Formats: sequence, structure tokens, C-alpha cells
Amino acid sequence: MNRLRATPASKRTVAGASRAAGAGSSTYSSRVLARVLDDLVRIPGTQQGIGLDALIGLVPGFGDAAGTAISSVILIDAVRHRVPLSILLLMGWNLLVDSLLGLVPFVGDIADAAHRANVKNLRLLEGTIAQGRAVDLSVKSYALQAFTLVALILIVLVALAVLAIWALLRVLHIL
Repeated sequence: MNRLRATPASKRTVAGASRAAGAGSSTYSSRVLARVLDDLVRIPGTQQGIGLDALIGLVPGFGDAAGTAISSVILIDAVRHRVPLSILLLMGWNLLVDSLLGLVPFVGDIADAAHRANVKNLRLLEGTIAQGRAVDLSVKSYALQAFTLVALILIVLVALAVLAIWALLRVLHIL
């Protein structure tokens, strides 16, 4: 049985080591995305920022679905960097909590803005890369396992969005 294991950067292949060395620049799109979605504007007098995720999330159902779809880019970036599956699972959990909070009208949107799942996921990604933790490049099943995990996370998140839209349409007596 193949076991996935995290290896320090010093023990990875040359390609893996060079990937770890350039981690700061290779997560640029995830950093920009996390900032735009969760931290675009600082609330005066606080350390708290809000971003487009809070604004998009105000549209019941559809906004949360769109926010989740955009946020999944950071998950895909984590797979590209071969972060351990346990980290991918934590990142998926952050997105799930973000989606569940967004299901509660208004109060949930405030809690969603405070949760800042994208910033948390970015910290997990960059922290994992900085520590040199990555799944051994010789493990062939990583891509399949990571793809399956991310797909399951996204299926659950899409199902929640569909449920929210269905509930909203029922409340509005459209269905």
C-alpha cells in the first residue's frame, strides 16, 4: 500500500526543491484572491478587513455558490503544491464552515465575513510550503487522492448552495 508522507524540502527531488524555493511567487494568485475576497478594505478602527466575499454572499444562495467557486482556486493551488491531504481537508473544512455561515441570512453574512476562510486557507497553504511539507513526489496516487478529496469537498459545497437556493425559492413561493 502506498502511503502519503510529508517530506522536508531538503529530501525532495530537484524539481520539488525548486518549487519550494519559489513558493512565495507561485502563490501570488492565491494571495491576491484571498485579499480581494476577505481583506480588500479595512474597517476603520479595527484590524478586521472585509472583501468581495461578504458582498457577494449577500445574494442568497447564488452569492454563496459563486464565492465558494471562486474560493476553490486556493484549494487547486494547494493541490498544485502537493500539500498533504490533511491540510487539504482543513482547507475544505474552512470553506464548508464559510458556506454554512452564509446560509443564515444577514447574521450569517456578518459571521461569514469574520470567519475569513480564504485568508485561513492561504495561511495554511503558505505555512505548509514554508515548512517544506509536501507529499513525496514519487507517490503516484497523490493526484488521484487529492482530486477526489477536492471533488468531494466541492460536491458538498455545491449541494449546500443548491439546498439554499431551493429553500429560498420555496420561501418566495416560486417552487
